[in-house]
Amino acid sequence: MRLLTIASLSLLFQFAALSWLLAQETSGTRPLLVVERNALQSILPSDTHLLVQAGAIERFLAELDGTPPDWASVYGHGHHDPGHDERLFALNRERDVARNGKPALRWLVTFLWSGELSGFDPKTGGFSVALGPKFTTTAWGVVRFKADELPSNLTAIPNPSLRESLRRQFHKGQKIEIEVAMTGRLIPDESLVYDFSHEEEGRGLIMPVIRIERVDYLMVR
Repeated sequence: MRLLTIASLSLLFQFAALSWLLAQETSGTRPLLVVERNALQSILPSDTHLLVQAGAIERFLAELDGTPPDWASVYGHGHHDPGHDERLFALNRERDVARNGKPALRWLVTFLWSGELSGFDPKTGGFSVALGPKFTTTAWGVVRFKADELPSNLTAIPNPSLRESLRRQFHKGQKIEIEVAMTGRLIPDESLVYDFSHEEEGRGLIMPVIRIERVDYLMVR
């Protein structure tokens, strides 16, 4: 009976440890890594497609949809054109159907958002992270990745020596910017959303919708 109890406790401990590790992997609490820009791929999953440069993003879009839309035809005479919304809706509907079953829908991909350290928590030894999207100009239009199921507890934990340096900067009111690498896969039913930029009239906007599986906090040198 005693042996059974010890064995049961051992299994319970292993299960709890595994659950904690899995929770850490899928949570927003992660190390703050210092990395060279040309070494970014080395800290990411080996099978991910890094979508940071315009060329890589364009190749990804080509795998999904072949060629860019004819934005001028879709835009017509602008937002006040009676057929504008209908043409935009038709573009999204037609491309959703044509994209169905494409292998790139299942690709693991990584993109970057801009981040900023916004508060220090002595209990975790980490900084909370505020973040926002990046906009990349491509031959297809402006690309803005959308993050789905992003963890709410975004916390970057630096190593002890870096932590003290960052705390001093933070208490002096200095802005501490980082980059947030987000890794995940397209949501099949709403994988790409075509729209128009609110900043530049007639400029096409493409929003890949990614369900997030992992975040990484980076200080890129």
